[in-house]
Amino acid sequence: MQFGSTEKYIILALFALLVNIPFGILRAPCKKLSFKWFLYIHVSIPFIVLLRKYFGITWVVIPMTVTLAVLGQIIGAKIYEKKKYETKAD
Repeated sequence: MQFGSTEKYIILALFALLVNIPFGILRAPCKKLSFKWFLYIHVSIPFIVLLRKYFGITWVVIPMTVTLAVLGQIIGAKIYEKKKYETKAD
């Protein structure tokens, strides 16, 4: 399947965001600065880099992908907190 340049950027951006949401959920209950905490933050980076290289996108999108990865982590942590709060309320 051939992608235009705009589609490549959109796919990379969505991948960076969406793949980090589950890792944010997994990271949220971990002790800060523990091995698992670092693992869940960094595990998606090699895949984002591989996708960027596969699409032939230059390094200039790195700030965007890092920002979206962090946003995915934050969204995942918020989801975890909401589920935890709903579970306690029941």
